[in-house]
Amino acid sequence: MAITASNDSVLAERRGPTLVLSLNRPDKRNALETGMYIQMESHLEAALDNPEIANIVLRGEGDFFCSGGDLRSLETRAALPVAEREGLIQRLHDLVLKLKFFPKPVIAAIEGGAAGAGASLAFAADLIVAAQGSYISLAYVKAGLVPDGGGSAFLATALPHQLAAEIALFGGRLPVERFAQAGVINRIVAPGKALETALELGNQLAEGARTSQTAILQLLDGPEREVFERQLEREKQLMAIALGGAEAAEGIAAFKEKRAPQFPQPD
Repeated sequence: MAITASNDSVLAERRGPTLVLSLNRPDKRNALETGMYIQMESHLEAALDNPEIANIVLRGEGDFFCSGGDLRSLETRAALPVAEREGLIQRLHDLVLKLKFFPKPVIAAIEGGAAGAGASLAFAADLIVAAQGSYISLAYVKAGLVPDGGGSAFLATALPHQLAAEIALFGGRLPVERFAQAGVINRIVAPGKALETALELGNQLAEGARTSQTAILQLLDGPEREVFERQLEREKQLMAIALGGAEAAEGIAAFKEKRAPQFPQPD
């Protein structure tokens, strides 16, 4: 039963005990915009109040999970005062916090890839299902920027330092199989099967002790919540500063012009 209009940038559909939230900008590889944060938070709040909904599956329409923020919109943001840049970043962080500490299980279903803030949304889930051949990328450095949305917090707490540094410093695309080897992804499935497998996990969870699941999530999240929130604050401050810098200006211009960036060297 669909409960949003088809032209919404986030679709919500009940699939048994699971609420499926689908990022719905497939022509832009489900790139994020501010309105999507508001829609997702609204759906999550409604799911929290509905005892029939046992868990959430987050996915992207089409053949890609989420490409993150649109660099073209960042050019406009770069001209804003730092405080306003921080405010816009905080909107993303509010959504990430709601997802990460949601009291019902959240499952990310990745097809194609998850990049930038899209990877941060996936990392905020309790369980991750990913299709073979898909990838995860935090390529902020290629645009002269730094991770936000909790991306750096995830890398620092969930992965060995050397792997985290490789991902963040080079900004390359790492296959999901590499993350599975590190214990981050729960299921690797055939292409096109991520949603199906995520729903199977959701059904299994729904048959279990839901109150206990909520308590377990509270216990698992407790030790890192304060650290995570502090890291989000650091990300917001550093991303807002980076966005106004010369490296970001060159990185965004190079992206628009489809060329390799020529970053200015420090004095």
